[in-house]
Amino acid sequence: MIPIQNVYYMLSYAFQVLNEQGYKNVATEEFDNVADLCSAILIKGLSKLIKRGLMRDYIPQREPLSALRGKPEISETLKTNTMVKRQIVCSYDEFSENAYMNRIIKTTMMRLMTADIDKNRKKELKKLLVFLSNVQPLELHSINWNLRYDRNNQTYRMLIAICYLVIKGLLQTQSDGTTKLMDFLDEQRMHRLYEKFILEYYKKEHPELIVASPQIPWQLDDENSDMLPVMQSDIMLQQESRVLIIDAKYYAHSVQNRFNKSTIHSANLYQIFTYVKNKQEELKNSQCSVSGMLLYAKTDESVVPDNTYHMSGNRISVKTLDLNCGFDAIREQLDKIADNI
Repeated sequence: MIPIQNVYYMLSYAFQVLNEQGYKNVATEEFDNVADLCSAILIKGLSKLIKRGLMRDYIPQREPLSALRGKPEISETLKTNTMVKRQIVCSYDEFSENAYMNRIIKTTMMRLMTADIDKNRKKELKKLLVFLSNVQPLELHSINWNLRYDRNNQTYRMLIAICYLVIKGLLQTQSDGTTKLMDFLDEQRMHRLYEKFILEYYKKEHPELIVASPQIPWQLDDENSDMLPVMQSDIMLQQESRVLIIDAKYYAHSVQNRFNKSTIHSANLYQIFTYVKNKQEELKNSQCSVSGMLLYAKTDESVVPDNTYHMSGNRISVKTLDLNCGFDAIREQLDKIADNI
């Protein structure tokens, strides 16, 4: 189990806004579970949004009115027979706080009110919900998470990500209608956070490295690339003539077992080998040395991958990152990888 405090540190790298004044004291608080942590971040974030002014948006409305407003809907007026009441159906846009992102935040806060979080935080959530009285909640399973961000709503990016973790990764509804807190974020959500955390850590803490997550082009003998999958790297570190491609993996089981023998996940090994060989071929004229690493989050299993192989002229490592320790120890592990480049 990863300490709750470490989840905050991972989030603070994935979302640099958490390092701003106003969020920093969250790092010193004690939390019983991840939902409690997420509720604290939402409380801080929404309080700041309210002080600045909640986002407003033009919301389409259609209703029968006694006075003309916007566009008259003649056919619908005739169908609904509203003219009997001396009304006409009109379509218009209303500039309102009932914007979609505000609705997501309210829905998440209402969900957290039924979760196992600190009583004082529930009181704070309840107070803040008053400021969202004009905002309508959404159906949990119909929320559209594919949102577009611009300069006007950039401050919502991190809060919506926290909402996503809460709705998708933390809470589940039981058959009797009650809400149960999951032990932790599921593999899929945690994998995305794990990958983002490592990438942003190297970007911030190791400016001497070129840090990116680029696509790796297939090195083909002809122009035919139809139906080839995209090779999207998780993390790529480069210093001068050395390149390290890291594939971050967060699994409940970091090895596969068959016939009482533990082996590395074959698909993972094939993937990193393919990335390395194609990147090496791409850089063949620049005398760069390319290596690869599968970086698994450490589990409670007795067998922990810690191997280095030399394959067709390239080094492929399989390592683990222990997240169940103090953050200084996590930092030391990550720095060691960077130093070895």
